[in-house]
Amino acid sequence: MRLKGKRIVLGLTGGIACYKSAELCRRLMDHGADVTVVMTEAACHFITPTTMQALSGNPVFIETLDSRMDNSMAHINLSRQADLIIIAPCSADFMAKLAHGLADDLLSTLCLARGDCSLAIAPAMNREMWAHPATQRNLSLIKSDSTLIWGPGTGSQACGETGDGRMLEPAQLVSETIAFFTPKALLGKRVLITAGPTEEPIDPVRVISNKSSGKMGYAIAQAAHEAGAQVSLVTGPTALSVPYGVDVTYVQTARQMHQAVLADAYRYDVFIAVAAVADWYVSNYSEQKHKKVDPSGLSLEFAQNPDILAEVAALPDGPWCVGFAAETNNLSEYAQSKRQRKNIPLIVGNLAQDTMNADTTTMILFDEQGEHPMPKLTKDEAAGHLIQQIALRLAKSQQNPDNVDA
Repeated sequence: MRLKGKRIVLGLTGGIACYKSAELCRRLMDHGADVTVVMTEAACHFITPTTMQALSGNPVFIETLDSRMDNSMAHINLSRQADLIIIAPCSADFMAKLAHGLADDLLSTLCLARGDCSLAIAPAMNREMWAHPATQRNLSLIKSDSTLIWGPGTGSQACGETGDGRMLEPAQLVSETIAFFTPKALLGKRVLITAGPTEEPIDPVRVISNKSSGKMGYAIAQAAHEAGAQVSLVTGPTALSVPYGVDVTYVQTARQMHQAVLADAYRYDVFIAVAAVADWYVSNYSEQKHKKVDPSGLSLEFAQNPDILAEVAALPDGPWCVGFAAETNNLSEYAQSKRQRKNIPLIVGNLAQDTMNADTTTMILFDEQGEHPMPKLTKDEAAGHLIQQIALRLAKSQQNPDNVDA
């Protein structure tokens, strides 16, 4: 629960995107946040305070003078108690209020009285309203006040038009929120990650692959982004959504992954090889579909795929490398042997039968000093812990550049 103990004021202004705020509220709570909702009068035309109170489990505040508080000063009390204020959706009208310091309702007064509490807005409006020079001037003023701007996204709008101005999706806003509270251990670093399985074609309709879901690699990419890194993901076929804020390249085979990684690897500070890359490919690939015959009549010939991690680790002035070892037995022996053979400073080991297609993992980190077990965690939680460990080791290696295992 990566937002455990965090107190968030979720402000809603008038707009059809209020329907997304209901899910945003619940998703923030799923990660452990305590959410208090503040609504403008206009927001109440799109979603009811009763709905938001039921979802948040806390009273909803609308009026500037609220007798439920001893001093009737909701704008002071709520802002002082919060770790972050998020306005989602944030209308063009409310952006204008923020830009010019207007305070004619509880939410705008609360923002003006927030003191040291950070403020984030998720703009939501018609594309022409977003592009209007007045809105863009207001945006510049808001940014100059150190307000965080999350979005907007682009796509179809309730009016039937398409373009910039959509409020980001709840999952994207949750990611932004987690990133806000995450230490920026990799700020300014460039991280390249491989994820998922590879598929090696037998014929136009059949492939040889493995059971990798890609969940671990995608979670690490998201965690690296949240830690401030510029992240590129090279992924084999998965059923997963691309992590928010991450650049992605899709490949199918190990040789395609090798080409995509080696073309750019020298530009990165860190390379994390999470993908379950096939060791072999079918060298006698058939251009025509094999017919269903007696298996004894089918002969497949295999050739070895390139070793992506070893080649990246051997690059002069290449990135700091992290490998993964999924084994079914003798994990410590095989993982350390793999680390030494590929000449990399860190390898992450786990048992394949416990992690493949699962939502949890039990990692062991192997480096020159030995092995460092981690507790059983969800893959999202484990990814966050791993990124912090990588950042610590990367910093030490840069202090001792002649020691690859520092």
